[in-house]
Amino acid sequence: MPSELRPSNSGRPSDTEGSPRTSRVNRLNELGEFLKARRAELSPRTVGLPDSGGPRRVAGLRREEVAQLASISTDYYTRLEQGRIQASAPVLGTLARVLHLDDDQRDYLFGPAGKSPGRSRHRTRQKVQPQLQRLLDDLNATPAIVMGRRMDVLAWNSLAAALVTDFGRIPEKQRNYVRIIFTDPAMRALYADWETVARTSVAQLRMEAAKYPDDPRLTALVGELSVQDPHFRQWRAAHHVVMLRVGTKVLHHPVAGDLTLDWDTLTASTDPDQQLVLWTAEVGTPSHDGLRILASWAADHPEAASEPAR
Repeated sequence: MPSELRPSNSGRPSDTEGSPRTSRVNRLNELGEFLKARRAELSPRTVGLPDSGGPRRVAGLRREEVAQLASISTDYYTRLEQGRIQASAPVLGTLARVLHLDDDQRDYLFGPAGKSPGRSRHRTRQKVQPQLQRLLDDLNATPAIVMGRRMDVLAWNSLAAALVTDFGRIPEKQRNYVRIIFTDPAMRALYADWETVARTSVAQLRMEAAKYPDDPRLTALVGELSVQDPHFRQWRAAHHVVMLRVGTKVLHHPVAGDLTLDWDTLTASTDPDQQLVLWTAEVGTPSHDGLRILASWAADHPEAASEPAR
């Protein structure tokens, strides 16, 4: 058991799981692991340091090299990676520059360090915003879903159910997009590059964890997938982060055939934690025709798309 969690000699009780002190320790450890992962991805040449070309004991930069570039002591940086101290905002900003972090990684860096506003552990059940629900109901030719916190699927239209899966048949507490990708065998057949899709979802989920470090449902989800899937464990350990924005996915659909779809997200102004995700195809392409075929099929098979409870 880590020394920080043992009873002290004064007889005070030890910190329990979920306590503020334990949460702080976990966040500092997370920060340290993130720094180590990013340091391992850089070479001396990348950051402008001389490289002798000889063998190195560790992958990437050494701790003392990062400390030198950040103008801090090696001891201070070592304690940061060990989760023993909390860095100031200016130091984090310097480390973001030294480690060549992109915008998503830089935003994430401040989460485990406790520099973002704290959030309550107890949250009310998230429901889709009425405006988004009305929009979903009017989208007949475009697959769309609404994602909430933790990448939970809050709502969907019939074409999204026909394209991906019948979300209505999944118990509400398990209706999470990352969980579906890793636990539903049909997803591995549906996505032409399932590994890239799955890796990206893990990176997106880590961003969610930075926003809500004390969310018990998110912690439970990560624990469940870590136990069930070795790929999830491996990719989560890489500490990659990315925000859900736009992209392209190739699908092998059993009804519509091969589809190359662009996806985009719209954030609800009434609730920034809700995003409308849409899949579209360029007019005149086989993928656009495939979506029309799928829409016709979904209209003829309403039983394939269960309605969510409202």
